[in-house]
Amino acid sequence: MQKIIRRRQVESFPKFESNLHPLLQRIYTSRGIQHPQELQYQLAQLLKPNFKGLQEAVSILADAVVAQAKIIIVGDFDADGATSSALAVLALRAMGLHSVDFLVPNRFEYGYGLTPEIVVVAAAQQPDVIITVDNGISSIEGVRVARDLGIAVIITDHHLPGNEIPDADAIVNPNQPGCEFPSKNLAGVGVIFYVMNALRAELRQLGWFAESGITEPNMASFLDLVALGTVADVVPLDHNNRILVSQGLQRIRAGVARPGINALLEVSGKSAHKIIASDFGFAIGPRLNAAGRLDDMSLGIQCLISDSESLAREMAMQMDDLNRDRKAIESGMQQEALAMLQKVLNAEANSLPWGICLLDETWHQGVIGILASRIKDKYHRPTIVFADVGNGEIKGSARSIQGFHIRDALDAVASRHPNLLQKFGGHAMAAGMSLTRDNFSAFAKAFDEEVRRQLKEDDLSAILLSDGELVSNDFNLIFAEQLRESGPWGQHFPEPVFDGEFFIIQQKILNNKHLKMTLSVEAKGQQLIDAIAFNVDPSIWSGAPIKKVKVAYRLDINEFRGNKNVQLLVDYIEIVE
Repeated sequence: MQKIIRRRQVESFPKFESNLHPLLQRIYTSRGIQHPQELQYQLAQLLKPNFKGLQEAVSILADAVVAQAKIIIVGDFDADGATSSALAVLALRAMGLHSVDFLVPNRFEYGYGLTPEIVVVAAAQQPDVIITVDNGISSIEGVRVARDLGIAVIITDHHLPGNEIPDADAIVNPNQPGCEFPSKNLAGVGVIFYVMNALRAELRQLGWFAESGITEPNMASFLDLVALGTVADVVPLDHNNRILVSQGLQRIRAGVARPGINALLEVSGKSAHKIIASDFGFAIGPRLNAAGRLDDMSLGIQCLISDSESLAREMAMQMDDLNRDRKAIESGMQQEALAMLQKVLNAEANSLPWGICLLDETWHQGVIGILASRIKDKYHRPTIVFADVGNGEIKGSARSIQGFHIRDALDAVASRHPNLLQKFGGHAMAAGMSLTRDNFSAFAKAFDEEVRRQLKEDDLSAILLSDGELVSNDFNLIFAEQLRESGPWGQHFPEPVFDGEFFIIQQKILNNKHLKMTLSVEAKGQQLIDAIAFNVDPSIWSGAPIKKVKVAYRLDINEFRGNKNVQLLVDYIEIVE
């Protein structure tokens, strides 16, 4: 798909440190930095925990710890849910609670959240308290069943609430009505981190640690989990989240990460001492998510809470194998989805729906979210992919584009067509839903209408924002390293992307899908620069030599056998001549 490269415009700069590279000053300003303090990531700068419902939650938990009650953590089956569950279990154990365990609904049997069915499973263990992490804000019936059984429920979540709020004993969610916590961008793992931090303070005030002879846990020791879950869940990296991620990265680089995170880095081929934020999203996260997508996220949580390096490595290798299986399944599904869309293009004179909905009864429901993301990226329009889950029901996973709030769009569809959706939830860029198979066509039509109602045709053109053009002197290891260390980069605080025209000195296709190039700013190739573009169309690039290209790229460092050199990671490439 052709992309429009648009350069970011910056008119004025805050007063940065004098030794900060001018280009970095422009980059930071274009990302909304208004004061140099926003680039400081000490823990002391974290926002104060003025959450609605926090004191109620902490009071219940403190009583439970002192009374040695039984607590069960009910998590989600993605990386955020896994890190949230692991953090809750580890923190409560470190605070002296003996009976705490976790339960993750198997997505193929129970679906998402604190459903009545999963409450019954939890009740068999006779818990006094259920804590939800990264879910629960839409679990109206599940909370009702739990409380009817005499189980206290504390919801910790970050997803947007619906019109009705569960009648839980306490709810901590920055996005619930009436919550004054300034940042609404915390991941689920960030929310439970704040809750556990407040619980430690409460237990300290009660004299629990001193009376029990327990060493107070250092809450910073859990920041590796917070960083992983925050980046993997693709929440916006506002200043507060950047503090959490930066601190977690520092711990991992310093060699004090959980054995499970080190093991996942090892099987991903990443060095703990050189990890950057994107490694959470592209290396560790997919392997952790593979457990929840194809098998059971309990494997991922056990890996994260394990104190044994050998056991953690064994579980990480299992998740690495699952991730390979996931890739193979996804590849086949993607080919089928693209064939479906090509039929639509052929039938509708090269016109696709503005809101894409796809269904195949054979598709794996654990992989539909990734497929939706791939289709969204290719066609740049909101996409929902459905899989059959039996009993006449289908489940969908949605991914959106900038400017189209997918959860609110589903709410609008549900309001206009009350009988189409059985349930739904999510946030701006991703959501999930259930409906009957018979309603698929009607829903697809209603969704397309909603997308057309909210967007203009220009919105369907992908715009790649560039930080401008680099000059020859910028293609060096020192500046590349400075860019790498100037993050953490991520959602809504994107890694710098540059654009420019280059002459191709050499090119070759790797593994029939990746384009390896040697580029030069000058035609004669006085300064040679390595570059790689992933997942290109080999039929375009394996023919006659191409002389010149326009590319959008990130400046990276390639290290091979101890040698380092600058490399361009190409996000977009277009033939000039």
